[in-house]
Amino acid sequence: MRTANADDVDGITDLHTLARTAYYQAGGLSDVQLASLDALSSRRQGWMRAVQSDDRTVLCAEREGELVGILAMGPPCEADLDAASVGRLYQIHVRPGLWGQGIGSHLHAAFVQFLRNTSLATGVLEAWERNSRAQAFYARHGWQPDGHHRPGPGNASYVRRRLGRR
Repeated sequence: MRTANADDVDGITDLHTLARTAYYQAGGLSDVQLASLDALSSRRQGWMRAVQSDDRTVLCAEREGELVGILAMGPPCEADLDAASVGRLYQIHVRPGLWGQGIGSHLHAAFVQFLRNTSLATGVLEAWERNSRAQAFYARHGWQPDGHHRPGPGNASYVRRRLGRR
């Protein structure tokens, strides 16, 4: 695992696109809803901002020189959360076809280490409610829904989860 840089952004964007397409399709969204050059460009710009940000960290998991997973983390973006005690897991993505091989758990462990290293008591994240794979993954790692939701695609919400004390 290593810290991402600007040279990684295209690969990160491609991996993110593959992963999100897989879970949104599994949740019932059509290819038409997922395929958009504007959305791809927006994802790439978002990853470039994250990689170049002073307050976010993006990590790349590699296996034999191939990008197999990504993690983005940093301060919370929600107004109701205190950045002095809460860290945000923005995204974990693992290359489809490699799910269930422990890559996501290694990325998750890096986030937990980030919380320890920065003396943050709580982690938060959002996961699309129809992404049953992510919901189960986070539940296995001790994350609990905290009651906050926001609208997401396909008339399904993003569910906020917490790790640690409330």
